[in-house]
Amino acid sequence: MPQKDPCQKQACAIQQCLQANKYMESMCRDVIREMRRCCSNTQAAKSICCSGFKDSKPTESKSNTSL
Repeated sequence: MPQKDPCQKQACAIQQCLQANKYMESMCRDVIREMRRCCSNTQAAKSICCSGFKDSKPTESKSNTSL
């Protein structure tokens, strides 16, 4: 029997949150943070779900102020 992906729960939570919030990432910061935490774990080396998170850094919100 194949082993369950260690970060699948967090990946599913991100998808559910994004769908519920019309894909506004800002509304899902907590679940995205949990995914990053899971992917930074040494067990996550086995996680396919972390393939897009391993080298990514959190996005910073930029203000739209004009000079």
